[in-house]
Amino acid sequence: MAISLQKGQRIDLTKGNAGLSKIMVGLGWDPVQSKGGGLLGSLFGGGGPEIDCDASVLMLEDDKFTENQNLIYFGNLRSRDGSIQHTGDNLTGEGEGDDEQIIVDLDKIPSKVNKLVFVVNIYDAVKRKQDFGMIQNAFIRVVDTGNRNELLKFNLTDNYAGKTSLIVSEIYRHETEWKFAAIGNGTNDRGLKDIVKRYA
Repeated sequence: MAISLQKGQRIDLTKGNAGLSKIMVGLGWDPVQSKGGGLLGSLFGGGGPEIDCDASVLMLEDDKFTENQNLIYFGNLRSRDGSIQHTGDNLTGEGEGDDEQIIVDLDKIPSKVNKLVFVVNIYDAVKRKQDFGMIQNAFIRVVDTGNRNELLKFNLTDNYAGKTSLIVSEIYRHETEWKFAAIGNGTNDRGLKDIVKRYA
């Protein structure tokens, strides 16, 4: 049974999960549905299905972002070493389940990479006047691809109104093991470039 995490909690991923190597990290969200039609409904597109959230991963070396190839997102779907594969962009967040999925092969991650940072930002948020107050039911979950068991889930329940990016979670090395940290911090970064600068 999956472990449900709260903001700030950490959990061992590989310790106690012998042989765990390949995981699927699923991220999901839904646009907030406006109540009723009328002027507000037409102004906000009946709940804003046009909000385009993008999930990305930063591969850090000693907690630093060192090269553009270490950013895995809709414009660079696969890490150079093949350890991380983004399955592609979902433009609306409509529908049940994961909106975007990222496959991670922990055994293939280069030894110099000590941390993976999972972030979600709203594409063109400033120009479109959109923020995470217009998104609900956001979550991240980790699944063992070998047996399809969901290992953990973290629901992002804070009020993110006014925030344009989310630092969702980290998967990081601890000696010979991998751990997961539930972060859930909203930021005012305008896009991926701004997020990356945090780790420069």
